[in-house]
Amino acid sequence: MAAAGVLFVVLGLTVAVPPADAAGLLTSLRDLLVGIVTGWKDLVTVDLPVGTYRNLLVPALVVFEWGTLAVLRLAWRPERYGTAAAAVGMAMTSFGLLFGRSVTSAPITLGVLVVPSPREIACGALALTLSLAWMSWRVAAWRRAALRRAAATRVRISRRRSGSDIRRAGLAAGMVAVAVVLGAVVGPAIAEGRTRDVLRTGAGPDQAISQAVTPLSDYRANFADGAVTAPLFTVTAVDGPLPDRIRLATLSAYDGVSYRVAADGSGGQFVRVPARLPAAAGTPSTVRIGIEGLRGIWLPTFGSLESVRFQGADAASRADAFYYDAAAEAGVQIDDVAKGEQFEVAATVPRLPAVESLRAPGADPAVDVPESVKTWIEKQDAGTGGAGLATLVQRLRERGYLSHALAVPAAGADWMKPLGAGYVFQPSASGHSLARIDTMFRAAAGPSGRHRQRLAGGRDRRRRAVLRRGRPDRRRAGLPGAGRGRRPAERPGHRRAAVRRGRVHRRHHHRVDRGPLGVRAVGAHRHHPQHTEGAQNTVTRQRDPENPTDVRPQTAQQVDPPDPTRQESDDAAPPRDDEQGLAALWASLRIAGIAALGLLLVTGPFLAIVIAKTVRRRTRRTAATPAEQVAGGWDEYVDAAVDAGLPAPTMQTRSELAAVYATPRGAVLAVETDRAVFSDEAATDQDATRVWSIVEEERRGLAASVPLWRRVLAAVSLKSFVRGLAPRTRQRRDPGRTRIIPSTERRGRAQHAAPAQP
Repeated sequence: MAAAGVLFVVLGLTVAVPPADAAGLLTSLRDLLVGIVTGWKDLVTVDLPVGTYRNLLVPALVVFEWGTLAVLRLAWRPERYGTAAAAVGMAMTSFGLLFGRSVTSAPITLGVLVVPSPREIACGALALTLSLAWMSWRVAAWRRAALRRAAATRVRISRRRSGSDIRRAGLAAGMVAVAVVLGAVVGPAIAEGRTRDVLRTGAGPDQAISQAVTPLSDYRANFADGAVTAPLFTVTAVDGPLPDRIRLATLSAYDGVSYRVAADGSGGQFVRVPARLPAAAGTPSTVRIGIEGLRGIWLPTFGSLESVRFQGADAASRADAFYYDAAAEAGVQIDDVAKGEQFEVAATVPRLPAVESLRAPGADPAVDVPESVKTWIEKQDAGTGGAGLATLVQRLRERGYLSHALAVPAAGADWMKPLGAGYVFQPSASGHSLARIDTMFRAAAGPSGRHRQRLAGGRDRRRRAVLRRGRPDRRRAGLPGAGRGRRPAERPGHRRAAVRRGRVHRRHHHRVDRGPLGVRAVGAHRHHPQHTEGAQNTVTRQRDPENPTDVRPQTAQQVDPPDPTRQESDDAAPPRDDEQGLAALWASLRIAGIAALGLLLVTGPFLAIVIAKTVRRRTRRTAATPAEQVAGGWDEYVDAAVDAGLPAPTMQTRSELAAVYATPRGAVLAVETDRAVFSDEAATDQDATRVWSIVEEERRGLAASVPLWRRVLAAVSLKSFVRGLAPRTRQRRDPGRTRIIPSTERRGRAQHAAPAQP
């Protein structure tokens, strides 16, 4: 053990946590010792490969060194429990399974044969085969040792292998081969199409993201009076150009009601960043970001991230709380960003192709697209692919309108001033549900939409305009969407920029290929929809009809506008009370069922033991004859004593065993039981009742003589069940011969024994 400890320190300081110089030796030693405890948790939260990042190689060093030492130490033991070495070896193999990647190795093609996950199958098959081979050799070694001991007593032993030995060895080898082959074939077939869940799959900021308020809910708050010019953060170029955009958040899933982060990880996985991520193709840049008014868990980044370096006294804890999703190119800080926090971001900005040059992958939409949207797209006759999508976006921008509120003051809002005096305000509710989109596109088919078509210079009357600050259905156009983000923008070429709330924009991204570079933003953030023509101007410009008709007087009452801060669509109907009650009832029942199932899984084995003992005691007490009831009472007394921690009986008589237990009435119980078993007089019901009353008294005395925790352990102990599994033998010497009589025959032979002679 001392040598292993010295070797662990030497290997740790040279391989796992090597010091940069002599001054860092103590720091590396501290990280090595701390990594024995904390490295396991850190390992499942950092993306692979971890390389030499901090002390994350310490868990592997612990497994490979101390696991090997445990295997060898157990293998050298002569006792039977030395077979536990095989279990330790399999556990070492499981280290890579549990702490490894969530994807398997690439398949190997051998002609018509495709071997999936070859690395994992090879490791598992070798570990299983070697463990079984070693255990077989261990059993054979035990047998040879037993034969050698027998040979010392001059017993003739044949060393020739018989036909049964050969058949047994062949059968064992065949079973192992079949097990390995079936495991290698059936296992991947069953797992095909399923997600590979490892420890790192369940680790990450999922809970913090699910509890955080979606960034879209407070988007309009950025355009409130007094907040438009409020600073969010500053960006200073350290190396390379200042990025054109800074990303705040990416919402990668849409369920038809709202945008959110995909809960199933389909959009990617948030993991901690090692020392540095691989650099992607593009223009490298390093900037320093200083937080001012920004709040929440989303951390500003840009491009394809390479590294993040936090500054300040709490830089280490801030780095531990940072998680990054490479697929969505988004980062979160699970302990929230704080004012005054500063960090440097190194990333590359890729050069993306123009939207018109993109090809549509042809994936189906994840939601049911409203018919009004499909009809509008078909009548645009814009085609498919990137060119068609660019045309649809351009028409929406030319025929839509810009609005950030339901109502503004008479003098106008702060966000309207940069748009000029020609801006015509149009109220617009918040929300992104399909129902609201369907309502807007249906309104585009009315007179207002046709009038806006004429204003936009359209020639084809089949084409409809949509009066909204919206987007075309991207999947209908052939380009499935991958995300939605908030991105503040600043002009390129500057060395320092202050990002304010009024510069926050929402950009729609479309998946055109797998990987981070396959996401393309559509719609320039600097080009707003037209804002000089309101949605209702067409009503005032229409000419009165030549033959007017009488209309009913207006009886409608004024209704206050809905709250613009609602996260869901304002057009969606509120749920009914009975639906809310059923949903709450179902949620409560589900939680109660899960809790009951968990409690049953934890306490089930212990309850089964208690129930089995109760059934056994009842069976003994209600046996067919009084003699069997008395004998069962003695067995119950012995079982209670064994479960309480007293030694199990070996070769003692009942009186001798009662003397060993030294309970108040154990000797009386032994005499009564011997009389019922060996006496010529048959036991009566009164004898059985008297014996069982003594048994209950002794059980209570045994329970009262030990602390409460020992009483609980005795109630769930299995010692009384296993004490009689191994048959014991005793020697009885008869005149002229020696016989070995199993103890299980003792009672039957004793009942037929002749009376003892004086």
